[in-house]
Amino acid sequence: MSDNSKWVACWGTATSITNRREAIYSKDLTLRYPVRMCFSGSMLRFRFSNLTGTEPVTLAKVFVGHTPLTFGGEKSLTLMPGQEKESDAVGYPVSRGDTIYVSFYLEGYTQMNSGTLVTGPLSKGYYAYGDYAEADELPLDLSRHTNWYYFLNTIDVLTSAENHAIICYGDSITAQSWPDYMAQQAFGTDAAIIRRAVSGTRILRQYDCITYQAYGLKGATRFPIELNVAGATDIIIQHGINDIIHPVGTDVNPFRPWSDLPTVEEMEEGVEDIYVKPAKAMGLKVWSGTLLPIYGWRTYNEDRELMRQQFNEWLRTSPIFDGCIDFDAAVRSVTNPKAFADGFDSGDHLHPSERAYEAMAHAAIHKLIRYMPRYDHEESF
Repeated sequence: MSDNSKWVACWGTATSITNRREAIYSKDLTLRYPVRMCFSGSMLRFRFSNLTGTEPVTLAKVFVGHTPLTFGGEKSLTLMPGQEKESDAVGYPVSRGDTIYVSFYLEGYTQMNSGTLVTGPLSKGYYAYGDYAEADELPLDLSRHTNWYYFLNTIDVLTSAENHAIICYGDSITAQSWPDYMAQQAFGTDAAIIRRAVSGTRILRQYDCITYQAYGLKGATRFPIELNVAGATDIIIQHGINDIIHPVGTDVNPFRPWSDLPTVEEMEEGVEDIYVKPAKAMGLKVWSGTLLPIYGWRTYNEDRELMRQQFNEWLRTSPIFDGCIDFDAAVRSVTNPKAFADGFDSGDHLHPSERAYEAMAHAAIHKLIRYMPRYDHEESF
């Protein structure tokens, strides 16, 4: 019998501004998210977020499996703009490897402004027209899958004391597959992999126009919120490429002035002041992650490449970090280090292929494995 005495995040994503399209409201909609349990435990709690909303959002019903969740004893949850709320803890025994299903029903017109697009082998949700929050299965003819995670932000499990969480912080590269592959490779250890990533985000800047709002909040705004991870011991920071590649001048794009282009020194200072110091103050080990190749990307030039190389050298050598995960070395070409290795480019010369994401996950596991002793047997209850 395990001693479940510690709350640890077992799943998590960031909450950001959704892509601003013609339709921004939902009504009479069920959302369902399957989540694989990395730990065994006896109780669960769930955090929901309307961080980037501008209107109140009401989740009329919220379930884990067939068990209703409550919030201060109430079965529905209303989130005011900018607000995050945690459910009451619910007795819900889980074993490592179980899949739980989190379902909630949006009855009235609901602003779908708070959510994040994430992909990977463990990241797939569903939506259905109608109220199916309590149904065993969603009706095939009324449902589709989605990689947008609306409102659901973090799941914690009451588990044994040796378990802990590792935060993966970044932009679209981290919003894509490598944290899922890392979670698969870490499965059976005492570590949960918690993704805090938003596509398009930068360390020092953010967009406030609807064209690029989905590129999310700047580091100083989002980082303190995303550090809210129960049981966290480590954070991997792989962030900064968008600061380098986005600015093109207002003659090309009115929202991307050259004044947004930082110096390498400004990026280094930003990482230290915005990320490393607060994380260290919380007692976290901080791991830098080098920036990946961009050769062939549409805004590539030699000046941007030089910035990337200089920033990566600092990430590899600065004593402010507990260590460096050299993602760049894991995916770059041996013969042309500015580019991805063969088979490691998704095709856009910025984002890796699935094979490359697996290599990134392996590099991260290799660095952190000494903090993750493997179990010889499953826990029992």
